[in-house]
Amino acid sequence: MVEFLVSNFEAILFLIIAALTVAAGVGVIALKNPVHAALSLLTTFLMVAVLFVIRHAEFLAAVQVMVYAGGIMVLFLFVIMLVNVKGVRPEGAFMTRWAPLAIVGGVLVGALLALLVLLGVLAAGSGDPTALQTVDGKVVGNTEAVGITLYTTYLVPFEIVSVVLLVAMIGAIIFGRRDAGLERPSGEAGP
Repeated sequence: MVEFLVSNFEAILFLIIAALTVAAGVGVIALKNPVHAALSLLTTFLMVAVLFVIRHAEFLAAVQVMVYAGGIMVLFLFVIMLVNVKGVRPEGAFMTRWAPLAIVGGVLVGALLALLVLLGVLAAGSGDPTALQTVDGKVVGNTEAVGITLYTTYLVPFEIVSVVLLVAMIGAIIFGRRDAGLERPSGEAGP
């Protein structure tokens, strides 16, 4: 029994973390309290990062934690805090007559995704993880390989995307800012 656990430790750990990820994902849609659902989403993000570490994708795990568990969750929590959840009528929140169709559709989409994943696993065979860790024939770590490729081969597209994101951020700040001179007087009607 101990030999089985030791020889299959990575697979067992993967299955346990995958089950926790799926349970946390179900909690996102099953929990009624929005804060609890957001915490369940945070757990899902962190478990996905652990799955990336198990599969030796440390860079993706770090990005998962920084971007999703950090930035996106802060955004979700701000939205939850700003929206008046108590003002929403509970009876109009769900479309109960479409629930059976949604369940059948969800099961069909889940079965299709499971089939695609199974076909992808069967077609992939055994991959060589060292192939992702070589740059110009030199063996480097996973994160180093991503960095070298990003800042040499893809430097210009990387800089273009950074400028586009900067312009989008400046535009969001300009449109989101409320100047006192731009607001209408309280008696004036809007369009």
